[in-house]
Amino acid sequence: MVGSTPLNGADEGGLGAPEKAPAKVNPFIERQLDRLSQEIGAKLTADVLGMVGPILRGYDDAVRQALETYSAKRDDHSQSVAVVLDTQGGIIEVVERIAKTIRHHYDKVIIVVPNEAMSAGTVLAMAGDDIMMDYFSCLGPIDPQIEVKGALVPARSYLVQFERLKERSQKGELTTPELILLQKLDLAELHTFEEACELSKTLLREWLANYKFKDWETTETQRKPVTREMRAKRAEEIADSLMDNEKWHSHARPISMEVLRNDINLRIVDFGEDADLRQCIRDYFQFVTDYMGKIGISGVVHAQGICVKLY
Repeated sequence: MVGSTPLNGADEGGLGAPEKAPAKVNPFIERQLDRLSQEIGAKLTADVLGMVGPILRGYDDAVRQALETYSAKRDDHSQSVAVVLDTQGGIIEVVERIAKTIRHHYDKVIIVVPNEAMSAGTVLAMAGDDIMMDYFSCLGPIDPQIEVKGALVPARSYLVQFERLKERSQKGELTTPELILLQKLDLAELHTFEEACELSKTLLREWLANYKFKDWETTETQRKPVTREMRAKRAEEIADSLMDNEKWHSHARPISMEVLRNDINLRIVDFGEDADLRQCIRDYFQFVTDYMGKIGISGVVHAQGICVKLY
């Protein structure tokens, strides 16, 4: 289900005609979201786009609608946007489309993670010029989700298990249940999983090199000029690390700001150092998640004056 509610409480409209309007729409709460996003925007000198929920098909349409509607309504035209992102992951092709849509409207993108941006959400975070977290925030290992028979399957985890079974088969160590499982694997699906993982890695390399590292001009220790090849190599290292199942052990394992900084050597801005900004971000996120619970939805895209509700 997708619906769009202007914050002034007007009638539903937007992404096609939804089957039914979201229950218990609360214009007061939506006005509070508007106010809190304005406070965040004033702090960061940027427009604010809230994205909460799984990144499934239709989410890209919601982002497009919110940004186009907001762009048409506003008087001034900011070149920066702060994306307040919270997601457990989703479909990598949808993430690619969302990133391109945001970049079409803005030159600078700040990704703000109040809670978590896992898997495909981590890939999207790498499309930002800056990533803002605090001690509680986390990203996650990258394992793109693939739709198989109506369910989402973690592609990287699937491929790792396949390689283990193949290795055991070559050694003649397969048990009967493992042999049956290996025979049931669909080679076309395996190829789809491989392509999804390669796309995730390609996007990570491209976005890190072009956006996150664009102002990286000299090395920290020896102050040597940074070349495009050095940016690409560093992006490759980060992509390999975030997609290393053996390193993280669990697809759902949280990767904290401290680990990202110290172990992966990724520059993260700590929004917790500004008490007022931290409170604005947490209040905004709390309002969004409480509102979603009250009206029974699992996905929201919010910009000034526009609240698009999904699923």
